[in-house]
Amino acid sequence: MRYLPLTEADRRAMLAKVGVADIDALFADVPHDKRLNSLVDLPKAKGELEVERVLGGLAARNVAAGSVPFFVGAGAYKHHVPASVDHLIQRSEFLTSYTPYQPEIAQGTLQYLFEFQTQVAMLTGMEVANASMYDGSTAAAEAVLMAHRVTRRHKAVLTGNLHPHYRETIATVARLAGHEIVALPPAPGGKEELAAQIDGTVSCVVVQTPDFYGHLHDLTELAEKAHAAGALLIAVVTEAVSLGLVEPPGAMGADIVVGEGQSIGNALSFGGPYVGLFATRQKFVRQMPGRLAGETVDKEGRRGFVLTLSTREQHIRREKATSNICTNSGLCVLAFTIHMTLLGEAGLRRLARINHANAVALARALAKVKGVTVLNDTFFNEFTIRVPGNAAEVIEKLARKGVLGGVPASRLEPGRPELADLIVVASTEVNTDADRAAYVKALKRVLK
Repeated sequence: MRYLPLTEADRRAMLAKVGVADIDALFADVPHDKRLNSLVDLPKAKGELEVERVLGGLAARNVAAGSVPFFVGAGAYKHHVPASVDHLIQRSEFLTSYTPYQPEIAQGTLQYLFEFQTQVAMLTGMEVANASMYDGSTAAAEAVLMAHRVTRRHKAVLTGNLHPHYRETIATVARLAGHEIVALPPAPGGKEELAAQIDGTVSCVVVQTPDFYGHLHDLTELAEKAHAAGALLIAVVTEAVSLGLVEPPGAMGADIVVGEGQSIGNALSFGGPYVGLFATRQKFVRQMPGRLAGETVDKEGRRGFVLTLSTREQHIRREKATSNICTNSGLCVLAFTIHMTLLGEAGLRRLARINHANAVALARALAKVKGVTVLNDTFFNEFTIRVPGNAAEVIEKLARKGVLGGVPASRLEPGRPELADLIVVASTEVNTDADRAAYVKALKRVLK
């Protein structure tokens, strides 16, 4: 290299100052099986045109979600996003702004954050919502940390049907914080015995509805048992559109509601960026992570907006911070807010009903395929089927026939042979009768 800013002496001095023997010690928290022992198998250098050709060839091997019948969900869902959403968020005043460090001159940004918070609070049935988080999984982890602060306990119980990525994120944060996690095993049939896990040492119970396998849950009784033990109930929602049809978690006694807002206004985008939803009770607001935009009036009585709470390290002293979340996925929030505003309450309810109807039609059709069993009695737009043989192989064969038929449960829950024949299937408003017919036809051929 033509420019090396550090000498070996510089590096030794920096390591000594940090208090470690070598650079490898800085990566002690990264599991050994996740580290590379050598350079990535890539050419050391190529010209720009050559790189474009190589990457273009790799991209061409992907099957785009909109190019074939698509029934993949498991936490990220393909919905129709109106063209007006993308048009508006690409306006320069929205696209280039980041975060309201000078709130008094960021009134437009603060107003849409305020509107977003209002929408999320109404959707979840809660009293207050923040200006969003990174995504659903990190929001869930922050909710557990918040429950620990509120209850002064450090043990969380996670339902077995919590999305595996959410469970892993919570476990990672808990391990680094020295907290205890009790994660129950998956229950694809939908029945779990959570009550026996709740006692006076538990800070919170984390439950998802609709859960990873698509089952809907009435949280009322679980909330009562958690509260009787002095614990909080954290409800997780990975499919925001479901809140247009099912009872909101707040109405069932949840203390904190977190979720993923990608379904509204945001495309799949190969897994991100997404937008985390976080809502809670008013009495817990000062323990809530992130930021809160509020409405006020100026000295002349005109309506205005402010950052009411900013509980992160960049705004207040480190020891008083509730979180080190450093962004609120602002552009994704704006997309969510615009789409939700375009839908309105009536539009969201209609969209939710279409999603449910499409999923019911698909479940009924797949249940008629020889050897296929639908595991769900109730669901929104996602359900689980059991197929003869290995589900991952079935999905690969379906893909070769031009149908993306869902997510094999074993892909997100490796090492559990009891899940090897399960496929999580999602059907949204974008699926047509022809798509469903193509799925059924391809599955019959694959299972012959």
